[in-house]
Amino acid sequence: MAATGAKAFGKGTKDSKQNNARQSGQKERQGAEHHTNPWLFSSMIGFFAGLVWGITRWLFYELKFTVELPGLIADPFFRASYLKTGWGIVVGIACYIVFSIIAALLYKALLGKLRGPWPGVFYGLGWWVVMFLILGPTIGFSRQITVAGWNTLFSELCIFLLWGLFIGYSIAFEFTDEASREPVGAH
Repeated sequence: MAATGAKAFGKGTKDSKQNNARQSGQKERQGAEHHTNPWLFSSMIGFFAGLVWGITRWLFYELKFTVELPGLIADPFFRASYLKTGWGIVVGIACYIVFSIIAALLYKALLGKLRGPWPGVFYGLGWWVVMFLILGPTIGFSRQITVAGWNTLFSELCIFLLWGLFIGYSIAFEFTDEASREPVGAH
C-alpha cells in the first residue's frame, strides 16, 4: 500500500511539473504579446509626477523652504489670496498635475528613446529655467530671481530636478528595458 501511495505521489509530482511548465509557457507567450501604450503610460507617469511633486511643493511651501505658492502655475488664473486657502492649494496641485501630464507627453515625444536618468534630470532643469528664469518672471507667476531668495531657488531647483528625473527615468525604463519582455530562460 505504501509503495502504491509513493507511485501515486511520484506521478502527481510529475504531472504538476508538466502543468507548471505549460502555465509558464502560457505566461511567456502572454508576456511576449504585452505592449504598453506609450501615450497612456506617459500620461499616467505625468499624473503621478504631478501628484507626488505637487504635494512636495506644498510641503516645501508650508515648511518655508520656498515662498512660491503651490499653485504657481494657476497664479495667472486665480488670485493669490485664493491660492493660499485649502481649496486653492487643491487647485494648485491639480494644475501642477495637468502641467506634469503635458510635460510627460512632451518628454515621450521628444526624448522618449533616451536611456538612463540624466535626460530626465536635464529635462527638469530645463523646466526650472523656463519657470523661474524665463517665462515665470515675464508672465508674473514667479518672483524675479533677484527677489526670490536662495532658499526658494534651490528648493524649487531640487523639486524640478527630481520631478524631471521621475518622469524621464520612468518613461525610459519602461520603453528601453527589453530584458523584462524576454522569455525566462533567455539569459
